[in-house]
This record gives sequence, C-alpha cells and structure tokens, in this order.
Amino acid sequence: MTALDDRVPVLTEDSIADNDRRLREEASEPTLEVPSAPPTKKTQIIAIYGKGGIGKSFTLANLSHMMAERGKRVLLIGCDPKSDTTSLLFGGKACPTIIETSTKKNLAGEPVQIGDVCFKSGGVFAMELGGPEVGRGCGGRGIIHGFELLEKLGFHDWDFDYVLLDFLGDVVCGGFGLPIARDMAQKVIVVGSNDLQSLYVANNVCSAVEYFRKMGGNVGVAGMVINKDDGTGEAQAFADAVNIPVLAAIPADDDLRKKSANYQIVGTDAGPWGALFGELADNVAEAPPTHPSALTQDELLGLFSAHDTGADVVLEPASDADMRGKHAKPVKSLEVVYDDV
Repeated sequence: MTALDDRVPVLTEDSIADNDRRLREEASEPTLEVPSAPPTKKTQIIAIYGKGGIGKSFTLANLSHMMAERGKRVLLIGCDPKSDTTSLLFGGKACPTIIETSTKKNLAGEPVQIGDVCFKSGGVFAMELGGPEVGRGCGGRGIIHGFELLEKLGFHDWDFDYVLLDFLGDVVCGGFGLPIARDMAQKVIVVGSNDLQSLYVANNVCSAVEYFRKMGGNVGVAGMVINKDDGTGEAQAFADAVNIPVLAAIPADDDLRKKSANYQIVGTDAGPWGALFGELADNVAEAPPTHPSALTQDELLGLFSAHDTGADVVLEPASDADMRGKHAKPVKSLEVVYDDV
C-alpha cells in the first residue's frame, strides 16, 4: 500500500454518523434573530422578487413614484437582464444599462459617470444593471459585475430613504440571490398572484431566506404583494401558510391593465389608484422582516384544487420493458433452480 493510500480515511458507521452530526451543527438555528423593530439605518434597501411577467416592474415603478411623491428620496435599480424595470417611469423608453455603458466606456478608455447610467423621473432616481446578450453569458454573473460597478460609483455613500431592487425570482442562481446571501438588503418582498407558478417562485424565495438565515444571515421577508388579484384566494392562503403578511392586493382590473400597457403611472394621488399605492408605500416602509416557513411541493399544491394541479394523481412506475419498447426481450434469470431430489 502506498503512502497516499495510507492517508485515505476509512469510512465506518461511527465516522459517517459523526460527520452527519457536525454538518447538522453547522446548519443549526442561529441565535441572532431578524430584528422586529423598524430598521435603524436611514436607508432601507429592499429587494423585490417574483416570477417573470408577474408584475414586479409595474408594482415597483408605481410604488417608487408614490414614495417620491410623498417626499422620499428613492432609488430604483432594475436587476433583471430584460432591463425593463424602469421603462414605465420613462414612458416606455429604455435606459442605457450599467453593464452595456461600462463596456462601451472601457473600450473608449473613459470612466463611467453617474449621468451615464442614472436618470430622474417624477422624483425617482432610476437605473438598470442590465445583463449579457442572449447566449453570451450568465445573467447572475452580470448582476454581480453590475454591483461591483455601483460600488465604484460610490453606492455606499449615496443618500436615499429607500433603495428598491427588482430581482428575477430564480434565486437558484447565486447572482440573483445576492441580496439574500450577502445581507445586502434589510428585507425582501415577494410579488405573486393566484397561480401556482408565481407562488412556486415566491415559495423558493422564502426557502432561500430560510437557508441563509441558518447560515447566519439576517434578511427576512417583509410580506407579499398580490398582483392581478382575481379574488380566488390562493395567494392569501399561501401568505398565511408561510406566515408573511399581505402588503397590498392589486386587483385584476382592466383600467390598470390598459394604463400599464400604455406606460402610464397610476401610483399617484392625482389618480383613482393613489390610495391603494399609498397604503402599499406605508406598508412597505413599516413592515418588519419576518421568518417565513417555506412549504413542501405537496403543501404548495394543496393550496389549489387537486383537479387543477394533479395533486390527486398516483404515480405509476415504469418498467424496464416499458423503456425498451419494441426492443424488449425476456431477460435470462440468474436464479439457480434446484429440482427435487
């Protein structure tokens, strides 16, 4: 036996059990609790997550406009590679993204300036991180690179009451999970609706918050915004099940749909939806970060009719013959049969 072989540990039942115990201790519940009091830091950094197309950009653009209308200094940062978070504030016009602008400036040998990437509308300061072109890079890596550029621009010295971050809900990717994993935000808000896919994403976000809290993180979930609420109640049931409050329920209203499609701001006291977004602004500001309890897949399916989700389906195992199809042949048995003597 070589010296290298001597260094290879021998696995025994005791060593496996000891390793399992150590891993469980590493992931045990931390003693540091998420603070229940209002944040003491002047700037509240809030990350908003949700499934693509669920209405994060619509919600955030109107929320940020309402906050600014009330005299708050608000910075809205789009962290979705689609770069469409801020378009509602600018009548549909797209902002130059930080990543794209940085690439062009570097090629020209020029530094990026604030005015190259940050723009104002209705009192809101807005910018887009952007992402790589389709098929040419990782969106999550783009997010990380974007925040590195923000730090170089002086992000930590900026003076705002609220910094709102619009993130794609796929927190499986480390880049999109950055605010949760690195305690960049004080709290998280999820946007969902009364459909299984959006609540699946919201549940994933709650699960990510749970995981990083066990690793010593401090980010909590402040609540949920129900968008396109048709009154069927699944999103409210989800919020109750994971123990987070509903901050606002935005109805599935044709007037809202048309105004959003035409890039019109409705988060203003000058319009009929001002009271709704005013209440949302108050709730977002005051809601403390809480500890959610993510659901299992079966528990999530249980919020919906089994007829709609297939929750009552019994799984039928496939056989080797099924997999081989027309090529299936009897397999000779290796069993030895002894005749009666």
